[in-house]
Amino acid sequence: MQKYRKITANFIFPVSNKPVKNGILVLDEKGTILDLIDRQEDNAEIEGLEYYNGIICPGFVNAHCHLEFSHLKGVIAECKGLTDFLNRVFLHREDTSEKLIEAARQADLFMFKSGVVAVGDISNSANVLEVKEKSKLFYHTFIEVFGFNPQRAQRAMEYAEFVSRLYHASNQSYSISPHATYSTSYDLLELIGISAIGSKLIHSLHHQESDEEDKLFFDKTGDLVKHYQDNLKIETSGWKPTGKSATESIVPRISKDVQLLLVHNTYLNEKHCNWLIQNRSAENTMLVTCPKSNLFIENRLPNYELWKKTGFPICVGTDSLASNDTLSMLEELKCINSCYPSISLNELLNWACINGAKALKIDDWCGSFEKGKKPGVNLISGIDFKTMQLTSNSKVRKLA
Repeated sequence: MQKYRKITANFIFPVSNKPVKNGILVLDEKGTILDLIDRQEDNAEIEGLEYYNGIICPGFVNAHCHLEFSHLKGVIAECKGLTDFLNRVFLHREDTSEKLIEAARQADLFMFKSGVVAVGDISNSANVLEVKEKSKLFYHTFIEVFGFNPQRAQRAMEYAEFVSRLYHASNQSYSISPHATYSTSYDLLELIGISAIGSKLIHSLHHQESDEEDKLFFDKTGDLVKHYQDNLKIETSGWKPTGKSATESIVPRISKDVQLLLVHNTYLNEKHCNWLIQNRSAENTMLVTCPKSNLFIENRLPNYELWKKTGFPICVGTDSLASNDTLSMLEELKCINSCYPSISLNELLNWACINGAKALKIDDWCGSFEKGKKPGVNLISGIDFKTMQLTSNSKVRKLA
C-alpha cells in the first residue's frame, strides 16, 4: 500500500497557479506531488493531515552562486565597489586547502536545510566537484572561462574543456560559460560559441554589475582599465573601445539560440533594456538578481520595476559568501520585499522557484507544485497575512 503525506497551511503557493487558501498538498513518501486539493471553505477534519501555520511553497532554485568562494566569508570589506571586490577575490581565489572544501561542504548543507533544491553554480575549477557529487542538491555548473587578453583565449578554453571533462565523467550537469562582459575577449567568446560544450546549452554572464563596464567599452576609461593594468598587470594598449555599452558590445557575440542568464544587472537602464528587448527573446533570456550581494559590493539595488517591464523572466540567486553573509534564498526575498513592497509574495516566489527552474532547464521536476513533480516543500512562517508579505521575522523550514 502506497504511503503518502497530506500537508496544509494557511495558504499553499503552487507558483504555477494562484495561492490556495487552506489547500491540501498530497505527496508520496519520496516527495512526488500527487495532488493539490482546494477545499474551498470546507473545514472538516481529515485523518493524518499535517497542519502548519504559514505558507507552503516549492523548494527554491538558487540561480547564481559561487560555492568555491565559500571560504571567503568575512574576508572582503563591504561597499568598496566592483573593482576592489574583483581584486580581493583575485588575491584569495587560489586557496585550494581543506578549508575551501570544508567551507563549500558547509555552505551546500546550509542551502539544503534552508529549502534550496537546485543551484546554478559558477566554478573556475573542479575544486568543489566532490562536494557536488555527494550533495543532496541538483547543481548545474557554469564552468566559467575568462580572459581579457585575446592571446590567452586558446589556453583559457583548453583549461575549461579539461574541467568540463571532469564534470562529464562525474555525470554532472554543466556548461562552459563566459564570465562577464568586461573579462571575456572577442576571441574567447568565439571559441566558447564554437565549442558549445555542456550537458545543457546555457550561458551565465555577469552583466551591468557596475557602471565601470560601460565606461570601459564606451571610451576605455574608469576603474576596470586601472584594475587590468595595475592589479592584473595585463597589457591593454591593443584593446580598442567600441563606443557602445557593454551590453551592445558583448551580448550580440552570444548566439540567440543559447539560453542566457544575465546576472546582477545592477546598473541596467532603459536604453540597455530596449536594446535587449529588440535583440533577445524572453523565451531564453533571464535576468538574475542577487540583491544582498549588490548591496555588499555596490551598495545599490537594481530597478526591478524596470526589469518587469522588459518581459524577461526574473530569477534570484545568492552569489557567494565572499559578498554575502548567508546563502539563504529567503533572506534575498526579504531584502527585495523590504525595498520593493509593491512586488507581491506570489511574484517573488515565482522568481525564486519556477523561473530559476526554467533558467536551469529543470522545470520538468521542480519549481512548482504540479502532479508528477518532485520540487521540495518549504514552509515559510512569520507572514503578514493582512498584506500577504514577508516580514523581518519570516523563517523557512524544509518539509520535504
